[in-house]
Amino acid sequence: MSNIAANLEAINRRIRAAAARAGRSASEVTLVAVTKTHPLETVIEAYQAGLRHFGENRAAEGKAKAAGLAEWLQQTGGEPPVWHLIGHLQSRQVDEALGIYPFIHSLDSLKLAQRLDRLAARDNCPPVEVLLQCNVSGEASKSGFELARWSSDKRQWQTFLDTAVQISRLDKVIIRGLMTMAPWFDNPAEARPTFQSLAVLRARLQAELPHLDWTHLSMGMSDDFEIAIEEGATLIRVGRILFGERN
Repeated sequence: MSNIAANLEAINRRIRAAAARAGRSASEVTLVAVTKTHPLETVIEAYQAGLRHFGENRAAEGKAKAAGLAEWLQQTGGEPPVWHLIGHLQSRQVDEALGIYPFIHSLDSLKLAQRLDRLAARDNCPPVEVLLQCNVSGEASKSGFELARWSSDKRQWQTFLDTAVQISRLDKVIIRGLMTMAPWFDNPAEARPTFQSLAVLRARLQAELPHLDWTHLSMGMSDDFEIAIEEGATLIRVGRILFGERN
């Protein structure tokens, strides 16, 4: 058994245990393997271990790996993976992302959504599934819609709600839920309020905009994914404990 396969087995045990504590099924949780800075050979080994969802922080880096993995799969056979863009996406990088990442976790502005929609239509690309990135912790270093006070600040809530409605009207951008990044803590349990806030925000959106799809909560990484699962995560973004430290 490879190191990655052994690490994956251990992570899956932890996923099952966290889901059980929350009265959930582990099948509700998808592990997105974060391959940032890791070479194509590592991605192939992860695929051989059974992983089918891969996440990249930078559009261009992931584009090269996606092409390499696709070439390897042509030679060996196997189902294609799903590539997730989980890092901040700048407007000028949209061209690099389209056609490679069917799932973008980090949509953080109406302007970016409109550019995705416009260029996808221009290039006749299929619709892009997106998560609205929400900064519910208020941490200055985090990207996302500013929502640290969404439950108490009517203006902040209404602005976000109006923006979500405008994004939902775009033909080539399909909302599938929310994403957040919690601050780092020595004790992962301290991230719980951040995850709880996103889950409650999702519930509020489901009530206000029930015609939209709010299925996914992308939250939780190597240090805190178990807490995120207990609070409702459907997508966890795991890299270090799967692949080791980044190069």
